Amino acid sequence: MAINTALTDILACPLCKGKLKYDKEQNRLICTADRLAYRISQNIPVLLADEATALTSDECEKWRS
Repeated sequence: MAINTALTDILACPLCKGKLKYDKEQNRLICTADRLAYRISQNIPVLLADEATALTSDECEKWRS
């Protein structure tokens, strides 16, 4: 299930308050500033820093460009 992309316009990273990018392939939200990925469970973003996964350098570079 995909998240409503209009929702991504109002969501922010809970740590840095920066803009999040939507990863359609893995259904998650990306914060390039903190190098974190937030999962989406049952169409609801889980914006808990403790549950975020770290991005690799390659993943982070992919989303910065």
